[in-house]
Amino acid sequence: MEEKTIFEIIHNMDTFTNKLIIQWNKSFNEDLGVSHVLVLSHLKQNGRSRPSDIAKVLGLTPPTLSYLSDKLVGKKLAVRVVDESDRRNNYLDITEDGSEVLGRASMEGQKLRRALFEKLTAQDREKLAEIFEKLNR
Repeated sequence: MEEKTIFEIIHNMDTFTNKLIIQWNKSFNEDLGVSHVLVLSHLKQNGRSRPSDIAKVLGLTPPTLSYLSDKLVGKKLAVRVVDESDRRNNYLDITEDGSEVLGRASMEGQKLRRALFEKLTAQDREKLAEIFEKLNR
C-alpha cells in the first residue's frame, strides 16, 4: 500500500474518532470526558485498583490519573480505599453511582454509533465489520 494511502486512512480514522468524541461529549451531559469514563470502565471490569496500575493500563501519566480520580471522587462516582493490612497502599473503586453513570455513558455511545453506522449500507457495514475483525487479530 502506498504511504500516502496509509496516511489518508490514518487521517480519516483520526478525524472520524475525534468527531465521534466531540459528538459524545455534547450529548453526554455529566461534566465528564472520555478519559473519566475509561477509568470508570477499568474499575467496573477489574474491581478496585491501584491508581498507578490504572494509569499504566490506560496509558496515562500518574498526574493525569490523579486529576481524573479527584473529579470522580468529588462527584462520588469513585472512592479511595486504603488497604488496612498495608496503609501505604491506596486503591480506587467504583461506586454504585459510578456504575450507573458508566451505563449511561455506554448507552449514549452505542446510540451515537448506531446513528452513524445506519448511514452505511448493509454491505458497507458488513465489510467494515470484517476490517475491524482483521485489525483486532
